[in-house]
Amino acid sequence: MSKPQLSFEFFPPKNDDQVEAFKRTRDHLAALKPEYMSVTFGAGGSTRARTRETVLNIHRETGLEAAPHISCMSEDIESINELLDTYRDNEVRRLVVLRGDKPSGGGSGVFDHAADLVRHIRRNYGDRFEIEVGCYPEYHPESASAFTDLEHFKEKVEAGADSAITQYFFNADAYEQFLDDCNRLDIRIPIVPGIMPITNYSRLARFSTMCGADMPMWIFKRVKAWEDAGDFASIRQFGEEVVTDLCRRLLDMGAPGIHFYTLNRAQATLKLCRNLGLGESGASSVDAVAS
Repeated sequence: MSKPQLSFEFFPPKNDDQVEAFKRTRDHLAALKPEYMSVTFGAGGSTRARTRETVLNIHRETGLEAAPHISCMSEDIESINELLDTYRDNEVRRLVVLRGDKPSGGGSGVFDHAADLVRHIRRNYGDRFEIEVGCYPEYHPESASAFTDLEHFKEKVEAGADSAITQYFFNADAYEQFLDDCNRLDIRIPIVPGIMPITNYSRLARFSTMCGADMPMWIFKRVKAWEDAGDFASIRQFGEEVVTDLCRRLLDMGAPGIHFYTLNRAQATLKLCRNLGLGESGASSVDAVAS
């Protein structure tokens, strides 16, 4: 049996003052030798330049594969092609293709759906890029139904996606059911669970509301109570136990790997990888890494 794939997601530093802190986090996690590191793309393409700079720096400074998010929410087709040309010319080989978040002031992007952008990339760049797309075991909050959400996912696969990363979730049964539904629709690409470490109630609750991820009540009640009491050590310990157990169950189900949403912090993700035996053993000591 092959070793599970390991990958990490970052967002680009928001300003120059954050760059050095980001690089420290990146380098601690790079020591695990993940398959790749992905970098998000802001709503409406708002972080395009910083996403590109962060991706190219990962590629040059760590020797690891970097995977930029590419969003439909760019302002024109020329800006998308310019990005794709830059990544091609700099030997970036993997993309995470998403519809993307709409700008807060409204508006739409060049393409209506991620499948349209996948088709555009395949039509103009052939097999030059390995394309990852997103999927939702608990279903996209804007979908009319579970069935229509699966149909949208299948369309992305048929357009040329190679593999998929899920939105984060805390219910392994949801992932198992999603795989069964995909099998019934003859969707056969690898589907890697996206996992969010639990370290902070307020941030996690906000993200879960935005993306439609279900936060089970038994997790919600405990984490909120500890945060209200200012007991962040208990949150971190509880979160480590819960997420480690979740990941073990997913890997036992045959998940091809784990994709961690790091929020640009190393400690919680390093602990989870250590618990799960993921990555190379020569990584930086967890105890020496600030969260």
